[in-house]
Amino acid sequence: MAKLYPIQHLHLFNSNTTLHQNPHCHHQKHFTSSPTSLALATTDAPLQTTPLSNSSLQPFPLTSDICFLNETNEFGSLDSVKLKHAQMIKMSKNGDSDTIAKILMLYYLEFGDFGSAVKIFFVDFLKNYTEWSSFLKEYESFGGKVHQILEVFSELNSKGVMFDSRVLTMVLKICTSAMAFWEGAEVHASLIKRGLDFDAYVKCALMNFYGRCWGVGSANEIFNEVSIREDLLWNEAVLVNLRNDQWAKAFELFRELQFSFARAYSRTIVKLLQACGKVGALNEGKQIHGYVLKFAMDSNLLISNSLISMYSRNSKLGLARTVFYSMKDRDLSSWNSMISSYTALGCAKDAWDLFNQMDSSNVKPDIITWNCLLSCNFLHGSHTETLTVLHRMQSLGFRPNASSVSSVLQAVTELEYLKYGEEIHGYIIRNGLDYDVYVGTSLIDMYVKNDCLDSARKTFDNVKNRNVVAWNSLISGYSFKGLFDDAKMLLNQMKEEGIEPDLVTWNSLVTGYSIWGQNKEALAVINQIKDSGLDPNVVSWTSLISGSSQNENYRESFEFFIQMQREGIKPNSATISSLLRTCGGLGLLPKGKEIHCFSIKSYFIEDAYIVTALIDMYSKSGNLKSAEVVFRKSVNKILASWNCMIMGFAIYGHGKEAISLFDEMCGADIQPDDITFTALLSACKNSGLVDEGWKYFDCMSTDYSIMPTIEHYSCMVDLLGKAGYIDEAWDFIQTMPIKPDATIWGALLGSCRVHRNLEFAKIAAKKLFKLEPHNPANYVLLINLYAMSNRWEDVERVKDLMNDAGVKNGAVWSWVQIDQIVHVFSAEGKPHPEEGKIYFELYQLVSEMKKLGYVPDINCIHQNIDEVEKEKVLLSHTEKLAITYGLMKMKSTAPIRVIKNTRVCSDCHTAVKYTSLVRGREIFLRDGLRFHHFREGKCSCNDCLQ
Repeated sequence: MAKLYPIQHLHLFNSNTTLHQNPHCHHQKHFTSSPTSLALATTDAPLQTTPLSNSSLQPFPLTSDICFLNETNEFGSLDSVKLKHAQMIKMSKNGDSDTIAKILMLYYLEFGDFGSAVKIFFVDFLKNYTEWSSFLKEYESFGGKVHQILEVFSELNSKGVMFDSRVLTMVLKICTSAMAFWEGAEVHASLIKRGLDFDAYVKCALMNFYGRCWGVGSANEIFNEVSIREDLLWNEAVLVNLRNDQWAKAFELFRELQFSFARAYSRTIVKLLQACGKVGALNEGKQIHGYVLKFAMDSNLLISNSLISMYSRNSKLGLARTVFYSMKDRDLSSWNSMISSYTALGCAKDAWDLFNQMDSSNVKPDIITWNCLLSCNFLHGSHTETLTVLHRMQSLGFRPNASSVSSVLQAVTELEYLKYGEEIHGYIIRNGLDYDVYVGTSLIDMYVKNDCLDSARKTFDNVKNRNVVAWNSLISGYSFKGLFDDAKMLLNQMKEEGIEPDLVTWNSLVTGYSIWGQNKEALAVINQIKDSGLDPNVVSWTSLISGSSQNENYRESFEFFIQMQREGIKPNSATISSLLRTCGGLGLLPKGKEIHCFSIKSYFIEDAYIVTALIDMYSKSGNLKSAEVVFRKSVNKILASWNCMIMGFAIYGHGKEAISLFDEMCGADIQPDDITFTALLSACKNSGLVDEGWKYFDCMSTDYSIMPTIEHYSCMVDLLGKAGYIDEAWDFIQTMPIKPDATIWGALLGSCRVHRNLEFAKIAAKKLFKLEPHNPANYVLLINLYAMSNRWEDVERVKDLMNDAGVKNGAVWSWVQIDQIVHVFSAEGKPHPEEGKIYFELYQLVSEMKKLGYVPDINCIHQNIDEVEKEKVLLSHTEKLAITYGLMKMKSTAPIRVIKNTRVCSDCHTAVKYTSLVRGREIFLRDGLRFHHFREGKCSCNDCLQ
């Protein structure tokens, strides 16, 4: 120091001038017989990190002054400390003054006189930054405030105490940590006045201070002013820019560092590699790797571990593996880094293999290793395996920590294992892990997704320091359940507690309203987002598009997409998937093809969910061949893609092809789920494959441990009934382990109508009228059955039941798209403008078909009128009108595609077969249940209409 006051002349600490004295801050940190101390380092010695607290201080040889100080085991008051201090000043013989100063500082801190403690440190203590850090921790543990240190420094400075560059450097670091903008600037001015600003350590402290408090630009100006740049300054310049997320500037400085023949420190290399992993700078990472090899820094374990992490974050697992196996020495962190790399990229098997190799290498895993394995299984959908890992981990004596239970809770959430989740909740409380906000948020999410909003709310109320994620989880839970009043109340409470809603908050409301078909309210939330100063993003608009599509509001779905484009928001893969679903719902093949092209141009085509949506769109739009082409070309097929293709074959009645694809799927080691079997049984049902249907129904539980759900039972009832085995279908219903619902009775009633079985039809209808009293389809099926049997009194009776229940028939319509224009033909709506021409063409067409053997099936008309009138009514069926108009307007040989919202009757089915033969055109007709592909007088359903 330029001017130091020895301990015996410490005149600043008399009873009248002591600053920041706080006798009421007495802490219960009583010293034992002799306070112990740090072994002090000289200014040239390496830095030490031993803390000051007496619990960890090492014993030292006592000088006479120290022995004198310890004659009294404890001081009774601050005054007694000052008295002893004064006696020491008078009697001191310049013994170990640093040790005495340290003891005095501890006593002053004990009695709350923070100012005196700081003054001793500033004036009479040989110090380096490590000792200063230790003192600062001890100072803060007693309740001292950082700004008081700066006040003491200012007081001493104003009284003429001269500090050297080391002290000023430490003060700058204090200013940095306390964000003391102007105090740090004053220190800088003092350094310039005294000519101390040329010191490299001072420059580094200045750069760090300005980078944190005034902006990285000011820090770079400090660096640019230096003419002779030492290694220390170059490294600090790189680190300052990295700390401020100025990646490009940091890499640029690193290149200049090399050109200036300076050397990068290992910590700088580590931070640069971390940045390369964070921002995906693979090329820069490789260059740094080259630098590491050039200067033989690869023996540094921290650097090698950072290289592994950098390569894995850039999805270069092979390079990460190369680094790992080239390491001569590996620590536990090395193994964890490599296992983490495998887990992050979904290589669960490789992660386990390395884990086993680690065990054989006598390297014991720690909790981080296990957490990597837990996270790996969860992130890649192996939820059951996640629980297995947890059990194995516990069996080896490892106690799950906050990170462990967060992964497990998320797996439990996906598995919908509520009881298991409640057990974990108990473990969390017993082990004090509920302090962690991420654990709390995972618990809330688990309860929300298991439909336990009350438990979610109780958990939420008990979470301390709730962050926006916790609020969002509960708000989304209320929104998705349609409890919008509760969601909005929670939103207001959130604002009152000073937490501003983010886009996730608002988007959860948009999604909730959209799911529940309340598009006006969803749009209102979009406007609220704008009013709050945020911009609706692609998630906001995709939620609207997806919700509309799910609620079959297809037109609104497209309108929202157009509005989204007008606002300059680019769609993502979820947007495209929703639009494709809309196209499939409407059977808009041309529009679907446009979106397919857009997906290719936008590089979405590799997305597995886009592939699945394309398969679904082509299947539902009458182009099964294109659906199969997309499926075959897909490299990364997920289970949903297989399921979608099997269902595509099912709705076209291609049962054998669906079964063949299922076998291919199993051969590819893809494990089927319950949806797979729903599609497979639907294929058997639509193709009349009774034996095959029984086979796959039975093997669900025996071979794949999948318990049949109501959907599977419904498929079997439909399969048996439509094949004519009404009695077997009835027996099957009686022996079902679950209670039959409307889908079961609906399947039986539909089969009874096909086979004109009134006995079971009446039973099924009675059940349906109780379960679905307002569904007109059930009444219509029974009316049709009675009409086919000429039981007109019963027809009127059922109609009276409909009237009494206030049930009305839904609109019946068919439509065809010609030159981007959709033409709708409705049984009760406004007639088509060219209706006369259409009927004229239809009469001619029927005349030609009759010459080939077509006979109108008047049994399809369930009105009590004569046969001639019935034939006329048959001509007005909407699918006939739509197909005829397509023949009139589509002069090319392209297939005609018609969408109908109800089942096609047997007469229309026969008529369309003859039409395909007479006109030589392929015709695709999608009715309310399935697809019919007519070609050369035959249909893909093999006449299995219902």
